[in-house]
Amino acid sequence: MITNLPNLLTLSRIGAIPAIVALFWIEGDATRWVMLGLYTFACLTDFFDGYAARSMGTISNFGKFLDPVADKLLVAAVILMLVAFDRVTGPAILAGLVILCREMLVSGLREFLADIKVGVPVSGLAKWKTLIQMLTLGFLIVGDAAPEIIPAVLIGETGLWIAAGLTIVTGYDYLKTGLKYLTANDPVPAESSNETDAAKAAKGGMQ
Repeated sequence: MITNLPNLLTLSRIGAIPAIVALFWIEGDATRWVMLGLYTFACLTDFFDGYAARSMGTISNFGKFLDPVADKLLVAAVILMLVAFDRVTGPAILAGLVILCREMLVSGLREFLADIKVGVPVSGLAKWKTLIQMLTLGFLIVGDAAPEIIPAVLIGETGLWIAAGLTIVTGYDYLKTGLKYLTANDPVPAESSNETDAAKAAKGGMQ
């Protein structure tokens, strides 16, 4: 059911995204901490929706679809807004781009493999990548509003590069796993497999 607890948690993660995005236009250190609170809540739902689904035995196709979509929407929205508001600048933008490109690659791969009924399990390294990525974006959201003793921007940008590196490794692992299905049984080109009615009729007359 769409309204079970795990799915509601996932939907709440998506619902937090517009609020996080809107807060970027409000200046002030307090706003950044509020934004971090919303972002932390969204990240926590990523853990608890899966845990609740397994413990309650309510794993559903809707949840399997929505959970990774919610994750990618949250990450993409935060990275894009951080770049747009100059909280991620210079070469660090490239790290964010790598993360976004990997997310699109894996999403396309998963969609293709789902069509042929092949699942792609999440690796342990991918889980670490997700954790580092979540923490990194949290530091970048707070940025200069953090206490002076905590170099939040430096930690965030360093973590972004680490996450980007893990993103490349895990993305390649997923691609390597799917390549045997991507290259197997290549379909016949449409122009040779889809004959026109006239061609079929001509063949029928020649038989």
